[in-house]
Amino acid sequence: MSFRGDPFALSRRRYLWIACLALIGLSFVGLLGSTVGSLRPSSNLGKNAGNWQLENVKPPQVDQFHFQNYVKGDPTNRFRDNLQPNVKYITSWISAGWTNDVMTYINLIYLGLLTKRVPIIGMFTPSHIGGHVPPISFGDVFDVPRLAQAINSPVLEWYQVKNKSSGDFDEIGCWSVWQAVQDREQSARGSVLTNILKLDISYTKAPTWIKVIPRYEHDQHSSFAALATLGFPETRIDNAGEPDESPQHRLKLPPDDQLLCYDYLYYVCAHQPYEFDFDFSPAWLFVGQYMHWTPKLEALADQYLRRAFGTQENETTPPWIAIHIRHGDFAAYCGDLPLDDCFAPLSVIARRVEEVKQEILDRKGIAVEHVVMTSDERNATWWEGVTALGWYGLDHSQTVELYGDWYPVLIDAVVQAGGLGFVGTDRSTMSILARRRVQSWKGGAGRMVKWGSVGADDH
Repeated sequence: MSFRGDPFALSRRRYLWIACLALIGLSFVGLLGSTVGSLRPSSNLGKNAGNWQLENVKPPQVDQFHFQNYVKGDPTNRFRDNLQPNVKYITSWISAGWTNDVMTYINLIYLGLLTKRVPIIGMFTPSHIGGHVPPISFGDVFDVPRLAQAINSPVLEWYQVKNKSSGDFDEIGCWSVWQAVQDREQSARGSVLTNILKLDISYTKAPTWIKVIPRYEHDQHSSFAALATLGFPETRIDNAGEPDESPQHRLKLPPDDQLLCYDYLYYVCAHQPYEFDFDFSPAWLFVGQYMHWTPKLEALADQYLRRAFGTQENETTPPWIAIHIRHGDFAAYCGDLPLDDCFAPLSVIARRVEEVKQEILDRKGIAVEHVVMTSDERNATWWEGVTALGWYGLDHSQTVELYGDWYPVLIDAVVQAGGLGFVGTDRSTMSILARRRVQSWKGGAGRMVKWGSVGADDH
């Protein structure tokens, strides 16, 4: 018995193979055509170019915290003419040395977050370098757009609100914190800024319950939470006493609602006085650590470092440990004690440097070889001792001439904050903030050198 298949089966299979091959060929030709078309200009590109660009170009990012969104327009001669009617603001003034003023502005911005108000920041005044030097804008030192994005809140500067050349005095009512936290002075804390900004202020003494340690004459700290309540209608109305007259127009004005203002916010804390000393400081955690230097200032400080280290053009700046030793005005606290006994010797500072080096090596596996000294010490023999230890110094011999009086201290501050480690002077606010920055920005190691007596830093 023989088996014979379907006489048409072979033909059907042949046709099926031919059809498959034809489809593959057509697909290949189509693919080739589309590929070639993508490699050369199309005759239809001009016709459809606009649509192609609209489909492939991302829309520009909108900066919701840009200062122009929170003012009516260009700076005006009177600040009220430039405030948005549906926005509430907050401001205060500075009245100390530069680093203390930085802390004051940190506190102001943090209080703005607590009260949901837009802070208006003034400039820095040259209290530490002489009245002949002009002020410098907050935004010339700190990267304000970056700060606003980081804290999710706008930050304005006074020059963006009021014309710097305006001769018009603005009347406003503000709270005097200073009168409520100390008894030595019966007037509000003065500030050169109020004259620069042409503000005629009528102060109302804040209630004494804002003070953190009631009836304690040796401390002037008030509470963030207590001050924040004064920014809301009920507490403001309940505690608004008789205002003092403004100095220019002799007006008595209650504390303002749209622009909440305080005379002085340096001595403010959440839990205990001098809170920047501690890692839990909310003002630092929510504001201060996001106040980065401007890129221009960072680049300038890097130039000074590279010159000090002798870094070649094709090399990256090596990691460093910065030291800040403050002697100058601290000598007044030494009393009758000889300065050599009052201040820690270089050998004690070197011991702290070695501790920082070891911590960086243990935690990060990095052996830091470069150490930079910044100090107000003028004694040449002392600086010779610094050099003998193999440490570096920054050459500021032409800094003022090239960049201005502000820049020696600004460059030092950037260098102090940019290392993997830091050794500072106990009780110096410049050292306190430098240590915070190194720890927050670099995950670095920090130590403070104690002073004031023989062996003060023994440990």
